[in-house]
Amino acid sequence: MKNILVLCTGNSCRSQMAHGYLRHFAGGKANVYSAGVETHGINALAVKYMLEDGIDISSHTSNNVLEYRDIPFDFVITVCDHAKEVCPYFPTSARMFHHNFPDPSKVKGTEDAIAAAFRQTRDDIKIYCEAFVRMYID
Repeated sequence: MKNILVLCTGNSCRSQMAHGYLRHFAGGKANVYSAGVETHGINALAVKYMLEDGIDISSHTSNNVLEYRDIPFDFVITVCDHAKEVCPYFPTSARMFHHNFPDPSKVKGTEDAIAAAFRQTRDDIKIYCEAFVRMYID
């Protein structure tokens, strides 16, 4: 079974969304973990908009990448430029992937504008994760 780590700055939003979709699409063919270079807790709006698409991430926890240094990862996916640039080194022979998704938690404005940002990022992450599983896990 493959081990996948999704890495973001605070492990609160984008990495949690990717974690949920990768686990969903892998269907038991991979162990999926998510972590941050910091921990910020789970973003309530990420939970809300993932649940809107049928994926429940409410039981996820916000973890620091160093908690996973002893896991032999096959894949590490960074989902923001900041995490890619500042991730502390930990020994791994994992294949590294990067895609910078916009951070919907940074959007200011109306409730509709914020909802649209979360849905767009969620949908972009969903497409990426489905393709990733099809290419590397199935």
